[in-house]
Amino acid sequence: MYTCGYHIFGVLPGRPQGIRHSFLSNITTISGGHITMAKTMTIDGNTAAAHVAYAFSDVAAIYPITPSSPMAEVADDWAANGRVNLFGQKVKIAEMQSEAGAAGAVHGSLKAGALTTTFTASQGLLLMIPNMYKIAGEQLPAVFHVSARALAYHALSIFGDHSDVMGCRQTGFAMLASASVQEVMDLALVTHLSAIKSSIPFVHFFDGFRTSHEVQKVELIDYEDMDKLLDRDAVKRFRDRALNPEHPHLAGSAQNPDIYFQGREAANKLYLDLPDIVQDYMDKVGELTGRKYNLYDYVGAPDAENIIVIMGSGADVVEETINHLNAKGAKLGLLKVRLYRPFPADRFVKAIPASVKKIAVLDRTKESGSLGEPLYQDVVNALVECGRADIKVVGGRYGLGSKEFTPSMAKAVYDNLDGEMKNHFTVGITDDVTFTSLPVKEQVNAAPEGTIACMFYGLGSDGTVGANKNSIKIIGDHTDMYAQGYFAYDSKKSGGLTVSHLRFGKQPIQSPYLIDAADFIACHNSSYVTKYDMLEHIKDHGIFLLNSPWTLAEMEHELPASMKNIIARKHVKFYNMDGVKIARSVGMGNRINTVMQAAFFVLANVIPADQAIDYMKAAAKKSYAKKGDEVVQKNYAAIDAGATGFEEVKYPESWATTTEGKVVEDVTDDPYFKEFIKPVLAQNGDKLPVSKLAPDGCVPTATTRYEKRGIAVEVPVWNAEACAQCNQCAMVCPHACIRPFLIKDGTEVPFETKAATGKEFAGYKFRMQVSPLDCSGCGNCADICPAKAKGALTMTSLASCEEAENANWNFCLELPDPDVEFNHNTVKNSQFLQPLFEFSGACAGCGETPYIKLVTQLYGDRMMIANATGCSSIYGGSAPTVPYSVNKKGFGPAWANSLFEDNAEFGFGMNLATTQRRAKLADTVEKLIAVEYCDANLKAAGKEWLDNMDDAEGSRKAADKLIAELNASVDPDLTGTPYEKDWLANGKKCVCEACTLGREVLANKDLLVKKSQWIFGGDGWAYDIGYGGLDHVLAMDEDVNVLVMDTEVYSNTGGQSSKATPTGSVAKFAAAGKRTKKKDLGMMAMSYGYVYVAKVCMGANPAQLLKAMVEAEAYKGPSLIIAYAPCINHGIKAGMNKVQDEAKRAVEAGYWPLYRYNPDLAAQGKNPFTLDSKPATGDYKEFILGENRYAALKQQFPEEAATLFARAEQEAKDKYDYYKKLNDME
Repeated sequence: MYTCGYHIFGVLPGRPQGIRHSFLSNITTISGGHITMAKTMTIDGNTAAAHVAYAFSDVAAIYPITPSSPMAEVADDWAANGRVNLFGQKVKIAEMQSEAGAAGAVHGSLKAGALTTTFTASQGLLLMIPNMYKIAGEQLPAVFHVSARALAYHALSIFGDHSDVMGCRQTGFAMLASASVQEVMDLALVTHLSAIKSSIPFVHFFDGFRTSHEVQKVELIDYEDMDKLLDRDAVKRFRDRALNPEHPHLAGSAQNPDIYFQGREAANKLYLDLPDIVQDYMDKVGELTGRKYNLYDYVGAPDAENIIVIMGSGADVVEETINHLNAKGAKLGLLKVRLYRPFPADRFVKAIPASVKKIAVLDRTKESGSLGEPLYQDVVNALVECGRADIKVVGGRYGLGSKEFTPSMAKAVYDNLDGEMKNHFTVGITDDVTFTSLPVKEQVNAAPEGTIACMFYGLGSDGTVGANKNSIKIIGDHTDMYAQGYFAYDSKKSGGLTVSHLRFGKQPIQSPYLIDAADFIACHNSSYVTKYDMLEHIKDHGIFLLNSPWTLAEMEHELPASMKNIIARKHVKFYNMDGVKIARSVGMGNRINTVMQAAFFVLANVIPADQAIDYMKAAAKKSYAKKGDEVVQKNYAAIDAGATGFEEVKYPESWATTTEGKVVEDVTDDPYFKEFIKPVLAQNGDKLPVSKLAPDGCVPTATTRYEKRGIAVEVPVWNAEACAQCNQCAMVCPHACIRPFLIKDGTEVPFETKAATGKEFAGYKFRMQVSPLDCSGCGNCADICPAKAKGALTMTSLASCEEAENANWNFCLELPDPDVEFNHNTVKNSQFLQPLFEFSGACAGCGETPYIKLVTQLYGDRMMIANATGCSSIYGGSAPTVPYSVNKKGFGPAWANSLFEDNAEFGFGMNLATTQRRAKLADTVEKLIAVEYCDANLKAAGKEWLDNMDDAEGSRKAADKLIAELNASVDPDLTGTPYEKDWLANGKKCVCEACTLGREVLANKDLLVKKSQWIFGGDGWAYDIGYGGLDHVLAMDEDVNVLVMDTEVYSNTGGQSSKATPTGSVAKFAAAGKRTKKKDLGMMAMSYGYVYVAKVCMGANPAQLLKAMVEAEAYKGPSLIIAYAPCINHGIKAGMNKVQDEAKRAVEAGYWPLYRYNPDLAAQGKNPFTLDSKPATGDYKEFILGENRYAALKQQFPEEAATLFARAEQEAKDKYDYYKKLNDME
């Protein structure tokens, strides 16, 4: 038994590894005239695809990418726990360093005779394109399962559309589209069977997130039944073609112009035969399952005149829409495209009813500059080729980046066919620039009658999503009802908004869009009542459950008037529950998910409440039995308390018209905030017109300060008397929301202060101040405080201190900068510098962001940052707000993200440009001061700048002088001089050589101060996909600084293994523990001899960290700082409030040794290597077992754990001993 994805999988008796009976439902179907019992399971699209892919694959070569990673993760779990494929083997899973590497491994594996698959999306799929041509050209039966995702154009989007797969349509791969979770399972089977039979590789694609992550109750196809359809002779023919020295042949030859063309045409017959093969397997799968598929499936009125052509999940939306409209008398149709490549025109046209006069083709992609999108062009060509040019065709775009596509929008497309017949339209947006959009004139509720729709607003990591997945499973597995779940997230990490959309019904659910008419809505975080219009979609007499500590009297002023209006006008049944209080009372801490789930089952009455409670308890026992009976009993108590802990709110009728209630005033009048940020934060971004977005994707910085999320349960409050003024709390704060302030003596303040310590701060008072509405409540500041026993910082409920502390914060922000000269390069003093990275969407307790914040404090006003895609790019660069900030001069980090794999080269390119432009500027200054009549003071200032242009502080001081002299000297008033006429003719600009050159210098004055070029990324980038580029950039010996935040896993994609993952750690793609040791990135960089390298850890030695950052930035060459960053994916048992302490323990246990390698010392004849760690004083195994990533291995595979842990500990000792030898060298 083992957990996989959302479900628990095990062994079916007497058959290949399958799905355990106890987690399946049985339903009756009719297949081929015989009544059979079909097993059902509640899974997502990724799991459905992986279930089939595992059966037919010997090998899977993979690389993690959202939203496809779960397919590989589930396959790895199955392999680790002994599941076998149709050939009686566990699938060999190989995680590569990049998608390009995965494609190469797939190609090689196929050439050696192994049936091979991969799972990918987006830019990852594009990196595979070169190999895809080869795989197709060599007729190798691979299947690529793709959760289709948007490409990064003007901005990154991890969400679904068809941009990626459309970029592969020319490779020679066949392409088959699935529209739902059930279709994913059925058509995945068709693709594997067809690929093997035809020797043509396939891309099997389905919509990223909308289908890949949608949870549905589906019918399982068993491995025994799949095996009956497999052409074993075709498998043998494939294996017989494998490379083998005992019957050798050569593949991949080079051909000259005389024969290459003929070779390209030689495979034509395979593609001509392929549609018949695919249709044959569709028929056979239909006979097996009772679900009939065709290459092109028409549904709707047989005599329809207007139809839509579409593929992917949008087809289900349109089908649901026409079922609804046709029942009211309309005659509309839909043609679903399943086989997209090859595109047999005759079969496509044959599927169109003879009555059809107009077609709208919908593409989920955009090809700028084309005559139309791909499917549209194929349809037009097919109709012309087959003599149906009489049909009028229009094309449109929908759903890019998972933009909603609803029945109302589908109706608008049909309306366009009856009306204007606008071509090349868009639907689902408001295009007020080029006016392509169709108006959506009416709300269409097309869901079948009896469907129960429920929405849940939760806080990322509060357990809401997990509880809802459990609810779907309970209803799906224990009843004959159909269930669907989809989970929408904002751009934040844990601590962001989650909205769960659940539907239940007696009929199959074809609603792949967000709920727009809800029977039940739950709000799990009371701060949301003023942030989101949560009740906009509630039905009349719907149910609203609020988690809050408020009484009815308190609700009068805590709820906004608009919410009260909806509650009363729609006669909503309103219930309140203090979930936090209940959860704490039963020992669950702040985890409210269980109590809220129990309340949902009682109030929503989807199934009888007593049954639901029993199922919840059974699930809790299964999940937590290994943790002991006490944990199980706590969950039982939480379930029972939640089932009875709510009370109905008897609101007055006056709520229907009241104008009184909570009003949250905007924090700024900035137009950008009001017109763009505010609506996006309120989840109204869908309503923004095209004109509100920049075509190039660029946005202002310093905007997270406007969010004021107020998500913390508790925040730190300062006690002046106990504080030692060490400023460590400010340094470790992941969100820069607690800061020290220096206040000049005599300043009247509304709060407590104390005399600032340190002679340089004489005449100033000190205060440590929190921003309560920006704090995430992680508690690391209070935990690491040396004076915590004295109560220097006390975690206090937000509700009790919000008003006072927010006012104090705002006061502090208006204080003038202290007029003090002090050494910035100490732990204490560095924190008096303004953080230019603040209030990001990173997880509470994030181990990465304190490093970024610190480097921006030191160098932010002259930093340029290239950021690899990953956690740091998502919390650092997600719309609508930006955490990179500016100082009072308006200076701050300039940040950009290119891709995942090329970040080092991207940052290197930035540096090339800056260096080249500054060289030109230096040339201009040299020419300027060489002018004979140039002012003497200006000449001196220019000379000073040239002498100091490559020194940070020197260039800054010299730049100020040079700019002042230029402003005083350039373009003087020439009235009454012999030059007046020319001066006036030239717009009062002097035409002399000196002034002309001076103006050029002033035009480029933003280049005068030396820039600090930084390259940020995680270990997945630095150790794996980006390593080749990183190595090359370091080898180029240019002045760039690299900061690697090492979490030892791919954090952003969910915790997959990387070459930074140590021996014995459990991670995705290393389900049975990593068997190879961690790559020593630092030693590899040191081998060049001219790269500055440091390994640092804030929690263990902040002084060493600061020294490393200062040395690295000052070094006139490449530098690499590798920073240990504990992560939520580690499963730290002590909690995320102990992140800095956990980091300290890592160093003490010898797990993460600290060192610095400074080539400047070697130039002075000194040892460049300094070991900054002492020998281990902590217990290594005790440390690693404090994290679930290691403890899980001991629990699941105790024998392997003992071996791997011993090896890991010895590797750590050997590494330290080697570093010690380097340190002791003379």
